[in-house]
Amino acid sequence: MTKGGAIVRTGDKIGIKQLFDDDSSTYTYLLWDPDTKDAVVVDPVDIQVDRDIAAANELGLNLVYGVNTHAHADHITGTWLLKQKVKGLQSVISEASKAKADIHIHHGDRIVFGSRYIEARATPGHTEGCLSYVADDQSFVLTGDALLIMGCGRTDFQGGSAETLYESVHSQIFSLPDGTIVYPAHDYKGRTQSSVGDEKENNPRLGSGKTKAEYVEIMANLNLNYPKHIDVAVPANLRCGAPDV
Repeated sequence: MTKGGAIVRTGDKIGIKQLFDDDSSTYTYLLWDPDTKDAVVVDPVDIQVDRDIAAANELGLNLVYGVNTHAHADHITGTWLLKQKVKGLQSVISEASKAKADIHIHHGDRIVFGSRYIEARATPGHTEGCLSYVADDQSFVLTGDALLIMGCGRTDFQGGSAETLYESVHSQIFSLPDGTIVYPAHDYKGRTQSSVGDEKENNPRLGSGKTKAEYVEIMANLNLNYPKHIDVAVPANLRCGAPDV
């Protein structure tokens, strides 16, 4: 079929490269149209911007957007730095995040690069402004902190709500085909991906037939430490990663 003047062949996949930041255990993703090489970078980390640009250049990509799943609490986004170094790149985040960006998006909006796109699905609960991004062929979903591999993001700050996150994951992520690959924003055990089917069946917080009440009880008793970078990261991320001047 044709899209936007380009040929999309049956079986073609969006190009994807997963990059990792050791300090915050953050996954950054390069996504691109294999034909046009137009690309987006999702959840960049400020100290890894040169790495991301080098990876894009090595692949011959034209970076169009710097996208965030939400205003992170554990690292400063690299979108502002990317805008200084990549001509024409625009920053993207949800309107609900209340963070600065060139473009604010909502549930159902599409981020188009070349003839491909990712669709934004609102998945609040970890924060009020969380979005997950689904590939146009539903082959993968970038879940941010809403759904992690055999876990999920915490729900005790930044407008978080365990009840809301349960509904978000079940309605917007677990409704995808079982074979859809899950790419999270973080992993702390060296795992790189999962699948919707595996998470529905085995996730100890949200899967295995857990009821909302059971999930809320689990989240209420995590007793997690305060994130070590939150006091610096959140204000910076509300500025799109720009310095405080």
